[in-house]
Amino acid sequence: MANDRTAQLLQARELLHHTWGDIKPHTCLICGSGWGEIVEGLSPVSSISYEQIDGMGRTTVEGHKGNLWLAKPAGKEVLIFQGRRHFYEGAGWGPVIFPVLLAHELGIRSVVLTNAAGGISEDLAAGNLMVISDHLNFMGSNPLIGQVPHPQIPRFPDQSKVYNPNLQHKICDAAKTIGLDIKKGIYLALSGPTFETPAEIRAFAKLGADAVGMSTVPEAMVANGLGMKVAAISCISNLAAGRSTQALRHEDVQKTSEEVLPKMTSLLVHLLPSLTEG
Repeated sequence: MANDRTAQLLQARELLHHTWGDIKPHTCLICGSGWGEIVEGLSPVSSISYEQIDGMGRTTVEGHKGNLWLAKPAGKEVLIFQGRRHFYEGAGWGPVIFPVLLAHELGIRSVVLTNAAGGISEDLAAGNLMVISDHLNFMGSNPLIGQVPHPQIPRFPDQSKVYNPNLQHKICDAAKTIGLDIKKGIYLALSGPTFETPAEIRAFAKLGADAVGMSTVPEAMVANGLGMKVAAISCISNLAAGRSTQALRHEDVQKTSEEVLPKMTSLLVHLLPSLTEG
């Protein structure tokens, strides 16, 4: 399995260099539900379909287009994964963590993860953006179980500061620059694909969770294990079960994200170029 993944990474790196030349992107951005359309505002250059990349494969969730983009906001090269693979799709951890491993293979040191999440905290409303300060892994599994996916990842990675404090500050500074009131909180990850029950949400609130979703944590864990700088931002696309008076639907998640898209785009336009400064 390790040899197969190494071969896939080498093939993917060769494909990218054949397509885009000697690129040296400084940051990788992984777009969660509703975030994919921000690519248009980040000076996109060209894209490669996930289906062309052995190790990624076709996305199966609406709203995840499945394209890898090279973009140059403010002239700075950024690799953008327009859509992500999820554990609940049933293809295992490989496609979920492959973007992070590929970014590391290209020498990228900073990873920005995005998602759509349900708001648990009373301080959060639909349409808010939240910087993730820490997480709770309730996915029922761990992408580092078994043989470690990369030789640079230790058997027992420290997770005291998965989400880089300096990058959190940079996100807040970028939000302040554009007049955006951004929140900060703890994200709880479940495997999905069902939304949560009201009883689960009440329990998660007591555990300190501010928002809940079905992604992000696996990529963050792998990137952290590789020594990469990690930041993550949630779009609070709906109120969690029990806080909402309506049944939860993926269509509503997408609708809210579409409404918040200008703020999401503006935030990243200001944020991504600043990450070259360390």
